[in-house]
Amino acid sequence: MTEKAVPPVHPEGWLEIESLDIEAQGVARRPDGKVVFIDGALPGELVTANVHRKKNNWEQASLVQVHRESAQRVRPRCPHFGLHEGACGGCKMQHLHPASQVAIKQRVLEDNLWHLGKVKANTVLPAIQGPDWGYRWRARFSVRNVRKKGTVLVGFHERKSRYVADIRECHVVPKHVSDLLLPLRTLIGSMEAIETCPQIELACGEGVTALVLRHLEPLSPGDQEKLRVFAREHADAGVQWWLQPKGPDTVRLMEEGGTELHYTLPEFGIRMPFRPTDFTQVNPHINRVLVDRALRLLEVQRSERVIDWFCGLGNFTLPLATRAGEVLGIEGSETLVARSRENYAYNQAGRAEPLATTHFEARNLFEMTPPQLVADGAADRWLVDPPREGAFALAKALADLHQDPALRTGGWTPPRRIVYVSCNPATLARDAGLLVHQAGYACSAAGVVNMFPHTAHVESMAVFDLLPPAP
Repeated sequence: MTEKAVPPVHPEGWLEIESLDIEAQGVARRPDGKVVFIDGALPGELVTANVHRKKNNWEQASLVQVHRESAQRVRPRCPHFGLHEGACGGCKMQHLHPASQVAIKQRVLEDNLWHLGKVKANTVLPAIQGPDWGYRWRARFSVRNVRKKGTVLVGFHERKSRYVADIRECHVVPKHVSDLLLPLRTLIGSMEAIETCPQIELACGEGVTALVLRHLEPLSPGDQEKLRVFAREHADAGVQWWLQPKGPDTVRLMEEGGTELHYTLPEFGIRMPFRPTDFTQVNPHINRVLVDRALRLLEVQRSERVIDWFCGLGNFTLPLATRAGEVLGIEGSETLVARSRENYAYNQAGRAEPLATTHFEARNLFEMTPPQLVADGAADRWLVDPPREGAFALAKALADLHQDPALRTGGWTPPRRIVYVSCNPATLARDAGLLVHQAGYACSAAGVVNMFPHTAHVESMAVFDLLPPAP
């Protein structure tokens, strides 16, 4: 007769952490089954916590003391990380070993696919990983003149607060950008516009550090000269000022000339010029691997037509044009479509082997219909890279065409393979459920992409293959 395992008895008030949730909070259960989410706690730890929010079946708390520490707990590299007052809110996982961060993100992906989409991938892809530090080439720094502190603050918001954290260094941005934080504070503090510059947006390219200064009032000649002097003093960092008096459409380069803001995809011989407010991937190291893996998984042939949905600047479209016979890139933003066409022409010029015929179209992909999908023509393969909202309308139109063959006019056929790049596991799971249960696909593979180390952000990639028709 097998004896039942006796659950361990812990001192009253102690909680055992079972897992981490998608917000990087430790998850524990009280003896009555109530779930407790604990900031700062890690799986396997025994802790006491301070509850600051109670609901009928869950509580939210902050870590007070660790009585049994996880072997995966590490010393945070950044002094501004933590649960203390004024802590920076930019990272949530610096206390957890990077390898464990990736494992937890993989579990989040698999849990979302199963619980939200009832989908299980046939194969788990190896995680795409890159540098753990200095990876963030894009960021939005808030700027505040804090009179009580007698200083200007430039950085991210405090943890769970609208206040700007008093940070003096940041290890997720490149070191040369971290080294600019204190000089930027001094610069803004010396300007007449000290109260009317609420934000500096960072966009690094290869050899360029673009700083977009949001200013609510016109800058005086004296302030503009201070910006020029700052750029000259930090020329080794490639500082380039852009000014933004109103919305994103008003952004302009302060001084013409200098190195063009761009990134490269060397494996495909692609150079991508961009403006600092254009959408580009935060992590250029991961982006190169991401593009390479996506194309390898698509297995595109020279005889095939490919559609790149949510194509943006052409980050996947132009590499696809080095492999496919014909490519169509579709994007919701007219501005990005225009930039894609420019980038295609730029990369086509002077190539030894021309890019495939490629067209770009602007269309609202959140209102996709079966007739529109048919009108875009059949494609052998799809690359789908939507924003956080996912690609529900696209997946639904594909499902409708599968379920009603009469809608497939003009000889339209569905793609044999889809590679879906996602920045939100919940919407990926929702769309995967449609593709698998209503559109005739199998989820062949899925895996995480650690685009944002030390944060709870989960980027991922999934492969869907069209199943043969039922006999």
